[in-house]
Amino acid sequence: MLSDKINSNISARELLLTKLGQKPLIFDGGMGSQLQARGLVPGELPEAYNLTHPDIVTDIHREYLASGSSCILTNTFGSNRYRLEESPFSLKEIITAAIQNGRSAIALEKKRCIKEGIEKDCFLFLDMGPIGQLIEPMGTLSFDDAYETFKEQVLYAGDQIDAILIETISDLYEMKAAVLAVKENSDLPVFATMTFEANRKTLMGASPAVMVAFLEGIGVDALGVNCSLGPKEIAPIVEEILSVARIPVIVQPNAGLPTYSGNKTTYNVTVDEFASYIQGFIRAGVSAVGGCCGTTPDYIRSAALLLAGETVRTRFIPARTRITSGSRCVTLGDRVVICGERLNPTGKKKLREALLHQRYEEVLHEAIYQEQAGADVLDVNVGLPGIDEAAVMSKVIRLIQEIIQLPLQIDSSSPAVLEKACRIYNGKPLINSVNGKKEVMEAVFPIVKKYGGVVLGLTLDEDGIPLMAEGRLAIARRIVETAESYGIDRSDVIIDCLVLTASAQQKEVMETLKALALVKSELGVHTVLGCSNVSFGLPNRPLINKTFMAMALSAGLDLPIMNPLDRDLMATVDAYEVLSYKDIDSARYIQRHAADQAAAVAAAGPVQSGSSRGQVLGTGDMSLVDMVVSGMKAQIEEKTREVLKTSTSMQIINEHLIPGLNEVGKKYDSGHLFLPQLILSAETAKLAFGVIKETFPVSEKQGKGPILMATVEGDIHDIGKNIVRVILESYGYQVIDLGKDVPVEKVVDAFLEYKPRMIGLSALMTTTVYFMEKTIMRLKEQKDICPIMVGGAVLTVEVAREIGADHYCKDALEAVELAQKLIRN
Repeated sequence: MLSDKINSNISARELLLTKLGQKPLIFDGGMGSQLQARGLVPGELPEAYNLTHPDIVTDIHREYLASGSSCILTNTFGSNRYRLEESPFSLKEIITAAIQNGRSAIALEKKRCIKEGIEKDCFLFLDMGPIGQLIEPMGTLSFDDAYETFKEQVLYAGDQIDAILIETISDLYEMKAAVLAVKENSDLPVFATMTFEANRKTLMGASPAVMVAFLEGIGVDALGVNCSLGPKEIAPIVEEILSVARIPVIVQPNAGLPTYSGNKTTYNVTVDEFASYIQGFIRAGVSAVGGCCGTTPDYIRSAALLLAGETVRTRFIPARTRITSGSRCVTLGDRVVICGERLNPTGKKKLREALLHQRYEEVLHEAIYQEQAGADVLDVNVGLPGIDEAAVMSKVIRLIQEIIQLPLQIDSSSPAVLEKACRIYNGKPLINSVNGKKEVMEAVFPIVKKYGGVVLGLTLDEDGIPLMAEGRLAIARRIVETAESYGIDRSDVIIDCLVLTASAQQKEVMETLKALALVKSELGVHTVLGCSNVSFGLPNRPLINKTFMAMALSAGLDLPIMNPLDRDLMATVDAYEVLSYKDIDSARYIQRHAADQAAAVAAAGPVQSGSSRGQVLGTGDMSLVDMVVSGMKAQIEEKTREVLKTSTSMQIINEHLIPGLNEVGKKYDSGHLFLPQLILSAETAKLAFGVIKETFPVSEKQGKGPILMATVEGDIHDIGKNIVRVILESYGYQVIDLGKDVPVEKVVDAFLEYKPRMIGLSALMTTTVYFMEKTIMRLKEQKDICPIMVGGAVLTVEVAREIGADHYCKDALEAVELAQKLIRN
């Protein structure tokens, strides 16, 4: 803390949060490029400079402070147990030294400001970057291990810092581990930024809305975007974040797009251009700004000059009820949101048997069918006598989230189950449920607050369900007000006025609808009902259900819990949205029902009420193509062996596996699927190829290729390379993976040993492009060298050409397309 008025870390944190959202907070710029300019050689660990060259690190901090930064980041971006495995310095030593360097720079800035009569507040942030490994199920790193990795950094920093910035994260699940590690092991303010691609999605498919809903819910102090793009390219993402975020926003773009020339990486945005965009971000409502890759003290100085006298624009963003998965956000209020009810064993013998006997593939089938039928959210309930509910719930949630993009409703009467499920859930969950009983609210609301979920409140208490609407409204009010006392916004509470059966309590059916309308008008919260409960004990239940559904929707129902495979119920919702002007120009209705009339005319006879339209759809046996597209790893091997009885190996490959992978690729390119689903489908196809290879002659078992792959010397980031390997292997290619940080001569030796048909080199850091070029040069000295493709975050077509590569592939699918062109065996 620089100001004489502030004498403790606690008051520094308070001052930081006070300033946040008033005057623009200015962060520093790139650290790696500054270290390079001062002697850091390619492949050298930047964080080691905290101990080997503390004067250099301190001087870089001091320059940024003198240039106008009020917030500096410790030189600890890559300081985690995995990246430092081969470092001579421990994690604790590096973090301690990094903090000392930052404090020394602040002390020097204090002397300068006192000498010049300037009053300035400065803050030291611990910089925490990504771990560099994929978390399960896509990778091998467990969520708990990721949490412990971040926890170590937080504990070693202790109270020596003013706040923490978690940055450059592309996986919402990794971000969750990091935020929990900070909040559970310190009381420090936490800022969190993710990195987005040009398609406005993170690498794992999260949109700005998904990020905002999750991070606001879990309680960070500021959120935003950094890295990967220049200020021009990042602007649409910032605009989208500002349209939904209710808390302060931070933006730290790169200095444009990288170019590589003469062993040096430069960027294409000038200092003045950068500063102009930064000023525009502040005027649009951003609260904190800084620079990432390629930015220097000059960039920060120019931006700070333009921001002198600027204040943060006050934004009013209304609270909305949002639930998310890791890649999809569902907002209540714009239209009717369908919660699929079929993953609840109550009254479902087949599902109950599947859960008891751990036949989880049947559960996954049911999830897929509901998603295909149009559900927006899936209820997940595994409560059965004699079952370890917490363990099974966690298992089922992990499996479903591996193959389904929809948000989930975690449904249990046990707070312990809710706690465990919310912890491993990827996204902002819908938590079912709480009620008006004091002890239940005391048990559940802390869980909702901690994990930032949306809670479903049942209008019952110690006296049961009130018969009259006013009694249910009173309980609903108590639930909402108690939630607010725990710091839970009422937008994160949905009220269930509880459907009573018409067969037993016919008189009270209308009281449910009256209560629903009162909750909407008096409390201003969204509503949910389990609609099919109304028809228990009556004949022709579909008729009662769809009629009650229409009545409830007219009374203000937002979230019906229902069977999405019931066509009549879904059609009722579609028709209601047209008549209530929620489906503008009837677009969704036309899309879904344009073929209905033609189908009815073509049918042999009229469709009868309560016919198969209300029955379960799509529950037939899955084809191999379906299994590849859906990522059904548990069943693909058995199915492949079954199909081998009637089809040849090449028929299965050409007519099932490759078409399935191609379909996934098209959906990935169009933005309908994201990296997790792409990897899962690739792993599924790979299992099928494994079964097919058992039928091949010994000489053909190795597959097409081989393809040699490596992350170049000095670079320990191999996420991208590993993804490409999995996708290539799913198409039947033999891949020889040399790993990460691979010396040049080892790549050359491997080429001479394996005689590959193609070589793939990966680099994530600008400092290791030099080694990529060096590796390519040595390879091209070899006789009969094969084509060399390159890829990685810092590369472009131009950079690839400049360093001598034959091909540049922006992602795994382009690598497959290239392999298919170059390798014909």
